Amino acid sequence: MSSQTTEKIQHVLVVGGGAAGWLTACHLAKKLKPGTAGGVKVTLLESPDIPIIGVGESTVPAIRRSLSYLGISETDLVRHCEATFKQSIKFVDWLHNPVAGQSSYYHHLFDYPDAFNFDLTPYWLAGTQAQSYADALTIQGKVCDAGLGPKQITHAEFDGLTNYAYHLDATQFAALLAKHGTEKLGVSRLLANVTDVQLSPCGDIAAVSTDSCGAICADLYVDCTGSSSLLLGKALNVPFISRQDVLFADHALAFQLPYESEQSPIPSFTIATAKEAGWIWDIGLSTRRGTGYVYSSSHTSHEQAEQTFRDYLGPAVAGKDVRRIAMQVGYRQCAWKQNCVAIGLSQGFVEPLEATGLLVFDATARMLADQFPASVGAIAGVAKRFNQKVQYSWDKVIDFIKLHYFLSKRDDSPFWLDNRDPAYAPDSLVEQLAFWQQQLPSHYDFPSRFEIFNLDNYQYVMYGMNFQPEASAMSHQLTDPNQAQLYFNRVQQQQQHALAMLPTHRALIEKIKQFGLQKV
Repeated sequence: MSSQTTEKIQHVLVVGGGAAGWLTACHLAKKLKPGTAGGVKVTLLESPDIPIIGVGESTVPAIRRSLSYLGISETDLVRHCEATFKQSIKFVDWLHNPVAGQSSYYHHLFDYPDAFNFDLTPYWLAGTQAQSYADALTIQGKVCDAGLGPKQITHAEFDGLTNYAYHLDATQFAALLAKHGTEKLGVSRLLANVTDVQLSPCGDIAAVSTDSCGAICADLYVDCTGSSSLLLGKALNVPFISRQDVLFADHALAFQLPYESEQSPIPSFTIATAKEAGWIWDIGLSTRRGTGYVYSSSHTSHEQAEQTFRDYLGPAVAGKDVRRIAMQVGYRQCAWKQNCVAIGLSQGFVEPLEATGLLVFDATARMLADQFPASVGAIAGVAKRFNQKVQYSWDKVIDFIKLHYFLSKRDDSPFWLDNRDPAYAPDSLVEQLAFWQQQLPSHYDFPSRFEIFNLDNYQYVMYGMNFQPEASAMSHQLTDPNQAQLYFNRVQQQQQHALAMLPTHRALIEKIKQFGLQKV
């Protein structure tokens, strides 16, 4: 064995900033301890001229664990990133054709059911279902609909009565991560534009050439250059695999909307409203709303899409421009090749439903840090396992996103009819749903920690969209109806308690800005 293969990695270069780049740099620096004896240098190179896309404003609860782990204050997040709390995604008009004046909806909540170690799901399925799945099994749907926050000001940072994530300003979030990474974790920051990527004879990246910092050499390179994928895609020629055969939406329109007044309620959930060729997101930050229309250009024109979006927003957008963003839906054939690993849009992207972008970027950045190669010679083995896990995660995410469309009963446009067609759905999803028709889903159907979305996530969507298993699938589980009724009653009591004690979402945000939260 050559000494080169046992040589310790001394320097990691993250190319590209934004939320993905800075999350990656922070995770690496937290683990690799740059500036200490035996530590690994972590440098982030970002362009002073390329703005970040800045519309990824929605997260999932896993981000709380990451922020707490990295040592970032929740109070700072609220004060400096326009952050608010997100307890759910409210899906409006996804199930049935919309009727003027009466929308249908369901919640995909962040509180998981079955807090009693007793599975209420088969009893709900076998009952009259007078209440929605979310309202029968949890308190959180009622908390959301009442406009309340997930915690009180007396709760510590990252703690709450219900589970939650955040809505936040993506540009300000990247700036907070950059400040924390450089000041607290030892990340070195360089500002320059990449002009070339130099390869060594063996096919590794040898250096990244820049316009103002010269050539920068490292042992491992992390490509966070966005959809341009300068390192993995262009320099190392890793092809992009499109998944628009399954997920049709390929464009988004975006607009930042002020509140009507300083006291306008702030929903503590993302509102996702289905339209004829896609869906509109509506996210309440502390001083504005972030909105956008994700749509398929194969099922509508750009002009019609913009009109649909403007109709939703109303007169506030009259005479103002909206941003149009083209989306590459899919992923690179591999996320790690040679001594280069891609994280963020350079690795892959599916439409932002369920906040999959930051979720996958954060999860893969943490995995890279935790599985960091012990030596140069270990890179190939770590890369092989990393690629298998990332590929598995992306495929599972695509299954879950498609589920929302596939279960719809809408037939009012070609977009929805195509989405319901099994020919345009992954075989893995079609087979899974056929199995769950006869056998209720369980934790055993989600054996990998890289599933990204698990049993509870599927249950909220499936039962929110009226997926009805055969009666025989649940009959053998209905062994204690009296106990089940006691637990259903307890959920209702807990709902009333929560409604009485929790503050409105806006009041909670304003108190945190004024007084701060208690440190953990």
